[in-house]
Amino acid sequence: MPWRLPDHGGSFDPYKIMVSEIMLQQTQVGRVEPKYKEFIVRFPDVQRLAEAPLADVLKVWSGLGYNRRAKFLHQAAQQIGLGKFPQTAAELTKLPGIGTNTAAAILVYAFNQPVPFIETNIRTVYIHHYFSEATEPVDDKQLMPLIQETLDQEHPREWFWALMDYGAYLKTTVGNLSRASKHYAKQSTFKGSRRQIRGQIIKYLNESPQSLDKLTQNIKDERLITVLEELVSEGLVAKTKTSYHLPT
Repeated sequence: MPWRLPDHGGSFDPYKIMVSEIMLQQTQVGRVEPKYKEFIVRFPDVQRLAEAPLADVLKVWSGLGYNRRAKFLHQAAQQIGLGKFPQTAAELTKLPGIGTNTAAAILVYAFNQPVPFIETNIRTVYIHHYFSEATEPVDDKQLMPLIQETLDQEHPREWFWALMDYGAYLKTTVGNLSRASKHYAKQSTFKGSRRQIRGQIIKYLNESPQSLDKLTQNIKDERLITVLEELVSEGLVAKTKTSYHLPT
């Protein structure tokens, strides 16, 4: 995985880790890897991303879905600007799109800080070893003390890489045990969903500004106008008197 490779000198660029972690939210590694490489080539550092038009960011992001993540990442880069990259959870969670677990993952992978966090692969590991016979859904509050107790304080980066890989392995052998978690939520079907319409709109606007009539011809769904209004209100799409376009 390219985000696991150190830069020259052996350090890990926190900007690249942030990009990978936001991309990996709700998206499988196989889909993220090629997009991550493309994104880093186009926006190699936080300053380059901050200075880019949002339209350019959305164009590179296209195909990953959940386009709000692209906007959050863009806003986070603008907040960081030329300043020092945040190195505490309190600072990181002030950035758009970064919650407690994403902040902790950035601290672990970028700065090798021994900060515990939970995601689906980690849940799978700890449920497998500590709650395999549980009859009730397992709460993260039950897992966190175990994660804290077993965390390798000297090599947290490698420890969490191992947990992630082990969890992925367990999913192929014993199944996705994170489904036994109280926090498990099955992802809704993409086909026919509002998410699909959102992605289609961004895809067409990536090509060129579109009138409502033209979008209606290409996206035959009665929810189109409502979804367009959502995207405009979120700042992911801009509207003129005659057309819709990606924001500049």
